[in-house]
Amino acid sequence: MAVAALAEPVVPVRRTWIALLFASNLGLFTASFTPVQILLPLQIAELGVTGKETALGWVTGLAAVCSIIAAPLAGTLSDRTHPRLFGRTFGRRHVWTFGGCLTAAVALAWLGQAPGLTTVAVAWCVAQVGLNAMQASLSAAVPDRVPVPQRGFVSGWIGMPQAMGLVVGAVLVTAVFSGVATGYVVLAVTLILLGLPFALITRDDPIDRTQIARATWKIDLRQHPDFAWAWGTRFLVLLGNALGTLYLLYFLTDRVRLADPETGLLILIVLYTLGMVATAVIFGRLSDRSGRRKVFVIWGGSVMAVAALILAVAPTWPAAIVAALVLGLGFGIYLAVDTALITQVLPAATDRAKDLGVINIASSAPQVLGPAIAAPLVTHLGGYPTLFGVTAAVMLLGSVLVTRIRSVP
Repeated sequence: MAVAALAEPVVPVRRTWIALLFASNLGLFTASFTPVQILLPLQIAELGVTGKETALGWVTGLAAVCSIIAAPLAGTLSDRTHPRLFGRTFGRRHVWTFGGCLTAAVALAWLGQAPGLTTVAVAWCVAQVGLNAMQASLSAAVPDRVPVPQRGFVSGWIGMPQAMGLVVGAVLVTAVFSGVATGYVVLAVTLILLGLPFALITRDDPIDRTQIARATWKIDLRQHPDFAWAWGTRFLVLLGNALGTLYLLYFLTDRVRLADPETGLLILIVLYTLGMVATAVIFGRLSDRSGRRKVFVIWGGSVMAVAALILAVAPTWPAAIVAALVLGLGFGIYLAVDTALITQVLPAATDRAKDLGVINIASSAPQVLGPAIAAPLVTHLGGYPTLFGVTAAVMLLGSVLVTRIRSVP
């Protein structure tokens, strides 16, 4: 069992395992993305804070800093966890999924009762720490369990919750339940119901104490340059995604001047999700069968750039509908294949979760830089057309950067 924790997997995972991991990721991303896109903008607006765009940027930026710290730290600890209870040794991953899930759920409930902007920021930071601890253990499940020829397919399934989670959350907090405080409680309950079964049901191989490597933050990029290029690719593409999506509610309100911007945002989210679902698993499987990853990453990033350009040249409601669908199509291709690619350039089996935590910084750091870049673009440097033009350029650059990776075709 201890050897299995570090061995390269060769036995394909079953559909039940994929379904449970899918559900856990769905709970994770429902709780992660719904506040940023819906509840936090509404909550900050209701607080009457002067400069709502800047305030939202500060809150999401501070939380992203916490994510940058929490992701690799939780991953490092997960790689080296050797829990024992009643004389039995347990696996190194599920304890972090369980603890992170409960921490985030409590923080979300607290967030709904926040009386002011400071409490909102602190509670959302705590939630992000819990969510990143959970994500660190869940993301390691793929290289821990899934053989390379199956990773595109599995990555397609577990990538879809990044879009579907926002749809589930949006429906729950806008159509089924009303009120910001109630919305946060609903997200907390959803996180627990969807997030915990994977940790409670699936096998988690323990690691022997003799296999635990000394913790180190250093990654020798001279020996593992492809890891650095994979990080850069994800960082730039997701920076573009952060730039293009952070102010969507305000874009519909202030630029498109939609009569019901909240419903409009929900429609865009649904279309985006449909596009992603349509491409993620299909292109993940195509990538597995062809043995090629990089060309699909380039296609996905380029399609996403086209979506941003649509909004840059035509900031209208019909254009937004088309752009949402195109963005989903591109993100589905990109995320499924890029996730599989990253698992193939990890430096060491003993540090899978830590190294994936470093990769997760490429997802979190854009949430810090995104507001800092987007706010002045919107308010002083040309408005939303400039914002979406920069978004397209950054996404395209990130997708092309994948060509520098040599060890994966």
